Amino acid sequence: METEERSLQGRSPETITMTLDLTHVEALVVRCPTWVGDIAMATPVFECLRANLPQAKIIAMLKKGAQGILRDSPWIDGFVEADDKSWSGFCQMRRQLRECRPDAAILLTNSLRSALTMRLSGVRTVYGYRREWRGPLLAGGPTVSRNAQGIIPVAMVDYYLQICRWLDLEIPSVVKPKLFISEALRQRGGILLQQCGIGDSDFVVGLNPGASFGPSKCWPAEYFAQLAELCQERLSPKIVIFSGPGEEAIVRALLDHTKADLIDLRDRGVDLELLKPLIQRCNLMITNDTGPRHYAVAFGVPTVVIMGPTDPRYTASNLEHTVVVRKELPCSPCHKKTCPLEHHKCMREITPAEVFAAAEALLNTCV
Repeated sequence: METEERSLQGRSPETITMTLDLTHVEALVVRCPTWVGDIAMATPVFECLRANLPQAKIIAMLKKGAQGILRDSPWIDGFVEADDKSWSGFCQMRRQLRECRPDAAILLTNSLRSALTMRLSGVRTVYGYRREWRGPLLAGGPTVSRNAQGIIPVAMVDYYLQICRWLDLEIPSVVKPKLFISEALRQRGGILLQQCGIGDSDFVVGLNPGASFGPSKCWPAEYFAQLAELCQERLSPKIVIFSGPGEEAIVRALLDHTKADLIDLRDRGVDLELLKPLIQRCNLMITNDTGPRHYAVAFGVPTVVIMGPTDPRYTASNLEHTVVVRKELPCSPCHKKTCPLEHHKCMREITPAEVFAAAEALLNTCV
């Protein structure tokens, strides 16, 4: 009883009633984050909701192109396309939402717009972080912790789960991002790997040289090229380059600077869904701090993350098979899409030899 009283401190009677009634909802919609990595890090929320609300229909709301990340999850019953940046997109989203008839919604996004469009779509009970001036639109939710410098960074896995804690839901004993692969998808991935000359006994290294966030997150392509040669010389692997839309120039630069034999997956029809079995097949992943990193974490793949402008505290969870290589500099983390000082030291001062040494040490611990 004392624990329950502490957990309900600071809430209005109306909010407490709504919180206790959450277990009776028949349909619940969850507005997912935008970034690929954040979607993966939010998966423990769905695990928590399914365990606490076994009879409810749980609907994930996210962009159509990103739905494959969560497809095949046993915790999700359906999808709604999140597109509220245009009038036509909002009307379609509202129509899909009304067909689902959700009793409540949880926002894993932070924007005022996401709360407003949810309410305008007819969902009256909406939970999420009370920030960005959207508190009056919410039935309740946690607040962020701040100090004199601003919001205190916390691991995003815990950040998202804090909404479930606020709702007094029981949190899973083991909190870890999880992605799922159907047998049909696994077969598609296997066929593509065979077409690329990758056999069951091959040691596979995945290199991910891009980042949709912006060039500040990207380790120089010529460094990836040197790293590929080190990997080929010392590990004798099959090396696969993963890339996304808009990253063609980075891949071309990598290929132009290396003598290593690399498997380029461009023009192979690899979307965010097919990416899952391909990354799961890797024995080692070396990547910038971007979406594929979190796929690798979800599948337990040994991963070396090359990090520059971002704060490592936001991803400081589930690091059992991950090594983060970064430089502690006065200008980092800046969270800018491009280096404001133009020298990009946070990434350029990390050498290929350092990254390969981190990879070797990680592989030794994962044997």
